[in-house]
Amino acid sequence: MENKKKMHAAITAVGMFVPDKVLDNAYFEKIVDTSDEWIRTRTGIQERRMLENGATSDLATGAAKDLLTTYKINPEEIEVIIVATVTPDMFFPATACLVQDNIGAKNAWGFDMNAACSSFLFALQTGSGLIESGRYKKVLVIGADKMTSITDYNDRNNCILFGDAGAAVLLEPTTDLKYGFQDSLLKVDGSGRESLYMKGGGSLNPSSHETVDKNMHVIYQDGKVVFKAAVKGMADISYDLMEKNNLKGDDIAYLVPHQANLRIIDATAKRMGVGREKVMINIQKYGNTTSATIPLCLVEYYRDGKVKKGDKLILAAFGAGYTWGATYLVWSMD
Repeated sequence: MENKKKMHAAITAVGMFVPDKVLDNAYFEKIVDTSDEWIRTRTGIQERRMLENGATSDLATGAAKDLLTTYKINPEEIEVIIVATVTPDMFFPATACLVQDNIGAKNAWGFDMNAACSSFLFALQTGSGLIESGRYKKVLVIGADKMTSITDYNDRNNCILFGDAGAAVLLEPTTDLKYGFQDSLLKVDGSGRESLYMKGGGSLNPSSHETVDKNMHVIYQDGKVVFKAAVKGMADISYDLMEKNNLKGDDIAYLVPHQANLRIIDATAKRMGVGREKVMINIQKYGNTTSATIPLCLVEYYRDGKVKKGDKLILAAFGAGYTWGATYLVWSMD
């Protein structure tokens, strides 16, 4: 018989940051062969944000500062910083180190987590494990990506999808086991690596004139293949997590899906037996911000008064790798 955990990791504070510059669908009508109607019907996106001057660390720092200021938390209390991102400022130092310095978290250690669009869920699982170990009391998990930095604006199918944003949650222990992180299922399958990638810049294809000339430093995606895999992956794992925890559609307050495509979101909700009114959606405002999509939804819906203490949430994502997963948590903030 499995031993019950002595404590759960609970979200106790949230923060977000989005750039001011808006790229609406009309902008893309001017630069590639597309239309507002085509974009809306296929993706659900109306606009997205672009950080003109700055990097992912600025998005992550902005989200962290919003969290710390809103909840009057001393940054020196933060013990661990995990930055979920596919667009780090540099290979090294880690973006988490830059955020640590920017916010004055003098007593924190940290690292970056890259699992593509599933990065935030993987980082949440990791942060929760650190809390549940009993060694740490305050773990800051940030999802942030400057996707416009690796987007090919000549690629009509991909350039319309991505935007920039950062969002953060603070994890702290709770001994009330009906709240906080209850369970998760996370998966990877490297056989999907040829369908979604950025091949330039790493040790396989170090940056060179050739990699630049071959346009290898931007996102490549086989849209149809990834769409099919994402629909099945996100829908199945969310359903499996509910089955494992004896949950029905009526038990769930919200599905919190990665915001990649409205049709993938709808398919996941249908598989779970959850109506559209129980699905967090903000893809129309921000597009796909990769690691930031799920925490951005949590922050906005909580601040709008739509998420209540005790609400049961299923978080779900699918990304390059392939990576995918679902997390079951019970909201703990008043």
